[in-house]
Amino acid sequence: MAGAVASRGCRKIRGTEIKELLESKHNLLFDCDGVIWNGETPVTGAPEVVRLLKQQGKRVFFVTNNCTRPRENYVQKFSRLGFTDVAEEDIFSSAYCSATYLRDVAVVQGKVFVIGCYGVQKELQNAGVTIVEEEGDGPDVSIYNCPLDPDVKAVLVGYDEKFNFMKLAKACCYLRNSECLFLATDPDPWHPLRGGRVTPGSGSLTAALEAASSRKATVIGKPGRFMFECIASQFDLDPERSLMIGDRLETDIRFGTNCGLSTMLTLTGVSTLEEAEEYKGSDSPEKKDSVPDYVVESIGDFLEALEE
Repeated sequence: MAGAVASRGCRKIRGTEIKELLESKHNLLFDCDGVIWNGETPVTGAPEVVRLLKQQGKRVFFVTNNCTRPRENYVQKFSRLGFTDVAEEDIFSSAYCSATYLRDVAVVQGKVFVIGCYGVQKELQNAGVTIVEEEGDGPDVSIYNCPLDPDVKAVLVGYDEKFNFMKLAKACCYLRNSECLFLATDPDPWHPLRGGRVTPGSGSLTAALEAASSRKATVIGKPGRFMFECIASQFDLDPERSLMIGDRLETDIRFGTNCGLSTMLTLTGVSTLEEAEEYKGSDSPEKKDSVPDYVVESIGDFLEALEE
């Protein structure tokens, strides 16, 4: 067993080695996009892998920077794609964790101005966090004459397909107050779409506001530690018995490293084995922290190990 569990850096494993690694772990943390599914298509074998892990007494969590839907909608997607035993409490999204942070850590006594989609707004509302209710600005409204809410105590940036100049300008005005918190759901710069297209992610919108406001955001999602702390506050997790499985080196794998977890890269999403090998030879501390302990083609490779 020791041979499979010892971290040698970016080591591709199969069969018995996967089995021995899984036997040494009690908590499995999965990213979703590119690991569990791609769009509306589950990764081959993923529903069965999750079912067997839970059946064998493993604790399975889903840790995603995707803030586009609230947890209840994630449960619906899991069910729609054939995952029969995923509960809301298994899911930790950057939107949910941002709401938890604002409610329990920052304890914001006021309103939050949100640049973000429905998933972000819904999780804030579920947590009892008051947000600025934005009404459509008329044709004669500009940053010179638009109303600004004096009760805003925090600005939160997430993925927003309706991001525009006025949202950016209003956020800049709120952040002129040094006591106004500046948070971002996650640092993801872009997301892959079908047909080879991409869409800007929360990280690119946050970068625009950082440049315009001359302030740096506190990032809630991966690779920061808070998402793991959020899980650990609800479940008793031992980092040494936990494995983080993801498809993105800079977020998923670095998150696992930052939290003291073993890490595994799956090649069904964004990052490649070649990139991981390149990072392994880099002198950059950030790239070194983004090198996975283990690599698999797909979490479908778990099936052989779990069915023995």
